[in-house]
Amino acid sequence: MEGHLSIDELYAAVKRKNPRVGYATVYRTLKLLKESGLAAERHFDDGQARFEAIEEAAPPHDHIICERCGKIVEFASRELERLEERIGRFLGFVVSRHRMELYGICADCREGGHGRPRAERGVHRL
Repeated sequence: MEGHLSIDELYAAVKRKNPRVGYATVYRTLKLLKESGLAAERHFDDGQARFEAIEEAAPPHDHIICERCGKIVEFASRELERLEERIGRFLGFVVSRHRMELYGICADCREGGHGRPRAERGVHRL
């Protein structure tokens, strides 16, 4: 599945496909996917661990999260990557990784949209 899913959301999706699968099976499988580098655990401000699939060819990306509906959008910016390299050099570091989360209100929520967050596909390039 695409997106940033909590264990409960993943479990609900698995139950729709196979009602006989238990919560413990989903939990153990997710743990194995994380340990093998196929899934990453993320912690956003909603207090839940969320997981996303890791693909070898996928570019590094950051996240912007709607504080009302919880929609999470992935984005990548070469300008930000250059800035982090410059900051690292200035402070005497070689940056090996970073994590950025931006929070705000999405256009749908600002325009009075309601309901579940819609799924965003792919990384938006800036």
